[in-house]
Amino acid sequence: MRTSNNTSKIRSLEKGRYTIRIEFGFIFALLIMITLFKVNIKSSADDFKITTTEQEVVKMEEIEITKQITRPPPPPRPIVPVAVSNDAVIEDEINIDSELNFDDLEEFELPDAPAPVVEEEEEQVFVVVEKMPELRGGLPALMKHIRYPEIARKAGLEGRVYLQFIIDERGKVHNPKVVRGIGGGCDEAAIEAIQKVTFTPGLQRGKPVKVKYSLPIMFKLEKSKSL
Repeated sequence: MRTSNNTSKIRSLEKGRYTIRIEFGFIFALLIMITLFKVNIKSSADDFKITTTEQEVVKMEEIEITKQITRPPPPPRPIVPVAVSNDAVIEDEINIDSELNFDDLEEFELPDAPAPVVEEEEEQVFVVVEKMPELRGGLPALMKHIRYPEIARKAGLEGRVYLQFIIDERGKVHNPKVVRGIGGGCDEAAIEAIQKVTFTPGLQRGKPVKVKYSLPIMFKLEKSKSL
């Protein structure tokens, strides 16, 4: 019984010592941590040094630009005069005593002068005169000469054909032209009819003159009366 009590006492003492050691260890570690936080850690500029190496400078030599000089051609050599003695005789002789005899020339006739060109005066054609031309016999005289084309009659073609022509000093019609037609043979029939009539000539200052004249010719079919 005594031995068991002793062993229990020894174990309890060892446990107490172990706990005391652990507590001292924690206290010591805390002291070390506190001292580390309180100490200011300063880095000196001398500890870090940046070393720089100087870059090598390459010097470029300037190259002179050479210009090609064009030299002028050498001057021509001067002509050396040849000495001629005054006693030299010129073999070629010039006969200055020759005369021109006009009596020996054959008689010739001058060409005739060209005949003067007589410019023909263009006859003036009037558009408006003091007294305009008038159709002799009126429109009935013109209608007698109008032949209605069969093609236009069958096609029922009607309308006005506008003619333009020149009336001379005697009242005759020249150069009739269709200004606006209707076709179907009516244009040709109108020209044929106007060439068969005459006009009283136009007067300008009491004299008959040529006048450009325009005239419409009506083509109209007669409608049959229904019974």
